[in-house]
Amino acid sequence: MRADKYILPALCAAGLLASCANFHVRKGEQAMALMAYAKAERHFDKALAKHQERNVLVNDALAELKQNKVDEALAHYAAAHQIAPLASEDAFNYGKLLMAAGRYADAEPLLVQALKDQPERTGIPELIGACQGYRSFYKDSSKYSVRPLDMPGLASAYSAIPHGNGLLFVGISGNAQGQPDPWSGMAYADLFQVDIAADGTAGEPQAIGAPVNGPFHEGPAVVSADGKTLFFTRSNYYKGKQLRKGTDNVSNLKLFRAILDSSGKWADIHEFGYNGDNYSLGQPALSADGKTLYFTSDMPGGFGGKDIWSSNDNGTGWGKPVNLGPTINTPGDEMFPTVVGGVLYFSSTAHNNMGGLDIFETHRQGDTWSEPQNMGYPVNTTRDDFGLWLDRSGSSGYLSSSRSGQDRIYALEVHGPEFALEGTVTNADGTPVPFAFVTLNNLAELMNAQDTADAHGRFKFKLDPNSAYTLTAEQNGLMRRSTFTSTIGLAMSTTLKENLSLDSLVLNKPIAAPNIYYDLDKWDIRPDAAKELDKLVQVFKDNPSLTFELSSHTDSRGGDTYNLVLSDARARSAVDYLVRQGVQADRLVARGYGETKPVNGCVNGAKCTEEEFQANRRTEFKVISKDDAAAVH
Repeated sequence: MRADKYILPALCAAGLLASCANFHVRKGEQAMALMAYAKAERHFDKALAKHQERNVLVNDALAELKQNKVDEALAHYAAAHQIAPLASEDAFNYGKLLMAAGRYADAEPLLVQALKDQPERTGIPELIGACQGYRSFYKDSSKYSVRPLDMPGLASAYSAIPHGNGLLFVGISGNAQGQPDPWSGMAYADLFQVDIAADGTAGEPQAIGAPVNGPFHEGPAVVSADGKTLFFTRSNYYKGKQLRKGTDNVSNLKLFRAILDSSGKWADIHEFGYNGDNYSLGQPALSADGKTLYFTSDMPGGFGGKDIWSSNDNGTGWGKPVNLGPTINTPGDEMFPTVVGGVLYFSSTAHNNMGGLDIFETHRQGDTWSEPQNMGYPVNTTRDDFGLWLDRSGSSGYLSSSRSGQDRIYALEVHGPEFALEGTVTNADGTPVPFAFVTLNNLAELMNAQDTADAHGRFKFKLDPNSAYTLTAEQNGLMRRSTFTSTIGLAMSTTLKENLSLDSLVLNKPIAAPNIYYDLDKWDIRPDAAKELDKLVQVFKDNPSLTFELSSHTDSRGGDTYNLVLSDARARSAVDYLVRQGVQADRLVARGYGETKPVNGCVNGAKCTEEEFQANRRTEFKVISKDDAAAVH
């Protein structure tokens, strides 16, 4: 019997298997190029069923990663890593997935390898740090309780906001009607609304229908405070059933606006003026007054990935988008903004991150934002967590998460965050003031709490949630000083820091008022000087028993008499400003000293720099009398 008669069929079978596997690899790669990740996954799975190749394992893992199939992607990356260690982008993706599985010790070496291969890539050191310090995410876990909100008939639900008697949210039906989304193989997302019963359970979700919902993706969205304007995200189509694509053959997301008509239906849909075909823009949020619109975009001018931007209503339309800056935005993705009062909640793949998207909290501070704080477990998990909304009391709300394996809405309860205020009372030179008398005044309840600082000038108070306070410190021989502090909008337990510096109460001793300067030959209050005078307003109001002299000085240029007249005008200008801000006029005296009291050697005839001359063009204050009957404590 000839052995080769068995060899030929075996070789043919092996060739057919290889040919079949190659066919599915090619088809999978073509689907990946079209971002049809569900289709790509099916082809790669068929190829792997015939032969385990490392590059196919990696491609399959990436297709699954794009669909947020964490467990499946983990298994394929692990198999590829076993054949040969992963590096660069593959190591980064595998490390992030290991974080998503809570396997921080396994993730760290993968991320270290990714950083070695891509040292220019920002954000990896923060992820390595998170792997090393992950226990910190669990320190506040008892302050929250999270429970899933069932949405009957929906395979996925997320980004819920209050609307009507319940919620407006994004949902994906269990069964795709018509053509499915090639990215995931599931139905396209639509906007739904649902009533919430008194016991917190959800009713039957109802799609809000046309013309907002259409053949492709809609949502997330936000509704104005009056309930009459809807801003919503939508795939790039309008008045048609064809997706528009950019120069890279990608169909991006856009932002639209709809108005509630007299019949209670959404109508009059218009595009946001700053949409673009070559970038995405969506996930809107509104400030309480409706004057600022926040959104997510990867438009040019950002910090990499997706950033959070804002646009202000200028009365005739929305102004040019402004990036919220590097405090919030990173080379990673910042997404899903929501605004409650002065607090911005958003999700990020960067910052101090547990894995996937984590929810962060930041507070507006003038023209900037506070350092974002990770809200920790169980608000965040190792999976994607996003779309947080809290009520104004900070006690309850909703968030979205893929922690169960699919995107779901969760009801969130906050169990009494605890707030405290601590600080130190010091002299103007920074030395502690022992046993200072400190008063905390709740502005809403008009109730005071009083305490005595310790021997090192330190004090501490408990604070109520969503409350505003004034804090005042006083001590014999020193001037009172107060400041404002607040817990309004704070959702997490926090210890606020406020230090108070007290000036000496010595009659006729000049006290420098820094940066209250004047232009040459001018007595007008400059904008920078006004900011400093505003600080003096509070000092003078804090000390109603004292009478102050505002003294103004000039440099040595100009005649002696002229300088006296000029300095007197400057002092009176400063006093007038303080009176306009509410300081009693009979407690202020204006006095001009001309060039008679220089702080340096710039006298008549001396050669000085402009900075040295400027130092003499100054304003000082001093206590010239006090009412002993109303003296400080």
